[in-house]
Amino acid sequence: MPQLPQGAGRDYVRQAIGLVAAMTMAIIGAGALGCFIGACLARTNQPVVLIDIDAQRIANINSEGVRLGTDTGEFQVPIRAALASDLQAPFDILIVLTKGLSTDAALRDCLHLIGDTSYLVSFQNGIGNSEIIRNRANTDRIVIGMTTWAADLRGPSHVVSVGRGELRLWRADGHDDPQTHALAAVLDGAGLNCTADPNVEAAIWEKVAFNSALNPIAAVTGRTVGEIGDDPDAAALAREIAGEVLRVARARALSADHDRVMALLSEAFHEHRTHLPSMLQDVLAGRRTEIEFINGAVVAEAERLGVSAPATKVLLRLVRMRESRSDRTAPALGD
Repeated sequence: MPQLPQGAGRDYVRQAIGLVAAMTMAIIGAGALGCFIGACLARTNQPVVLIDIDAQRIANINSEGVRLGTDTGEFQVPIRAALASDLQAPFDILIVLTKGLSTDAALRDCLHLIGDTSYLVSFQNGIGNSEIIRNRANTDRIVIGMTTWAADLRGPSHVVSVGRGELRLWRADGHDDPQTHALAAVLDGAGLNCTADPNVEAAIWEKVAFNSALNPIAAVTGRTVGEIGDDPDAAALAREIAGEVLRVARARALSADHDRVMALLSEAFHEHRTHLPSMLQDVLAGRRTEIEFINGAVVAEAERLGVSAPATKVLLRLVRMRESRSDRTAPALGD
């Protein structure tokens, strides 16, 4: 990837946007979010390839494209999909959208696609993914981020996303560079409401607070987001768990915003009413969940810091119990 001076001004950032738009881009994990973000990029003519391990899903995407359902309508979006082994040249940008428990295996499959100048960008749920990615890429080429977009797979190549969402990203080592801003601009231009945010770690913990509440409750009760919001006890529990996670974030000296997380929960209860959180989708399909990267990571950090998180721990144990009674299949590459 061509280098621009660190800390460069607006002219360099404008040049970098043009460079990023012309670069090869792949999304590792053609699950709900992978298909959604990939289709949004493809609609703006950004060259992008979806990488997955499901041969049937790949065949469907290559023959039909991604059927994208949004608040503004249905779109059939042509986009390429492939097994990692069917691709050869390294990509300039690889966006990682696998589940946390699949991160290392997915990157092993994609090692030949990660060059010395490749950027790896993680919009994954939970905590600990960037540490895994650091084992596979140069530290100054890792970008971490979070998303509040909700997406549901209705078929192998049919994804639906309703309501609003956003992406935030920043380089994992904390440094600023024009490429990060440029990538944010390209994603923003695809309608993904993306910003480059130096406080992205706090934003990630805000998302973890959101996910630690909604995902396990949905997995244990079988309820949609709207059904959780409609039940006073479930909604109160969600807010209690989110508050515990935010206390852990503050103990880490992160400026996670309590009011913003509570507002996100209320917004999800109203705007994402029919959404099945990914942890519930996994339980229903007999797959392993991301509970260890979400509630599990929070509980471990809470214990390390001496912060009480009893409701978060109870939900962790309940989801573990739910997993143990299922006949689990191998974890899917995408959400």
